[in-house]
Amino acid sequence: MKTMYWKDGLLYLLDQTILPHETEYLVCGSYQDVITAIKTMVVRGAPAIGVAAAFGMVLAYLADENMEKAAQEMKDARPTAVNLFWAVDRIMASDDPLKEALLMYEEDMDTNRSMGRHGAEVIDDGDTILTHCNAGALACVDYGTALGVIRAANAEGKNISVVCDETRPVLQGARLSVWEMQQENIPVKLIVDGAAGRLMQEGAINKVVIGADRVAKGGVANKIGSLMVALAAKRFNVPFYVAAPKSTFDYENSIYDIEIEERDPVEVLGFAGCFAAPLTTEVRNPSFDVVPSDLITGIITEDGILEPF
Repeated sequence: MKTMYWKDGLLYLLDQTILPHETEYLVCGSYQDVITAIKTMVVRGAPAIGVAAAFGMVLAYLADENMEKAAQEMKDARPTAVNLFWAVDRIMASDDPLKEALLMYEEDMDTNRSMGRHGAEVIDDGDTILTHCNAGALACVDYGTALGVIRAANAEGKNISVVCDETRPVLQGARLSVWEMQQENIPVKLIVDGAAGRLMQEGAINKVVIGADRVAKGGVANKIGSLMVALAAKRFNVPFYVAAPKSTFDYENSIYDIEIEERDPVEVLGFAGCFAAPLTTEVRNPSFDVVPSDLITGIITEDGILEPF
């Protein structure tokens, strides 16, 4: 199942807000539709956001929109994910936006498979791997980054299992990563976010592999909760890997200088219309963490495993 596809001048996006219980595609006929899909997390995950944004810019081009205006609005949709900026700039520099977007679509799949092959080298037979949030096929065009590493290790015949934390507040681990692993028949268990440290303390986790929304000087930005997982991994000597394509790399900025998106407080107050706290409760809802470089064992890319910078 593809996260997105282009057909007859329209972009179809798998609606990830209703997975795993319903499977529907949202049809985007304008760049504004794509922006809304990105903001509402119909499409999510840095690589998928980047390719979706590229097609969004194609829709703007085909409608003869003001491309500079469309580009800025697209970049404002989710400011932490650097792939979004990379994709928009690449389309803006192209003489044939549709050809370029289709090329990016194919590149994403090839990149993820290369990343998976390199990452599988650090996975041992018998490992139990903890992953946070969803960095699988649903976060890309196909295959995945962190879950792509797990897929590749499984394809090599390694006897592995996976632990997914639920990843509050939107539960991407519970709803998406668990579902993906079940589709692949890879043994998987679900835990609450707060149980990750306990499992590492027990020796029940051999590796941690997560994705990233941005890799920059000093560390990586990834879904909120990543820092707590990294700190626990450091304390209990569990190797902590980040799987991220080179399009996620930001060589110009410090990871501490980037904008961390704050999302709607309602995400924290409850889920799917069921509220666990009074609606008048004051909330902080940062969407991303910064994981410092000294907590990261290595960064798995399409070119091999790199040291954080």
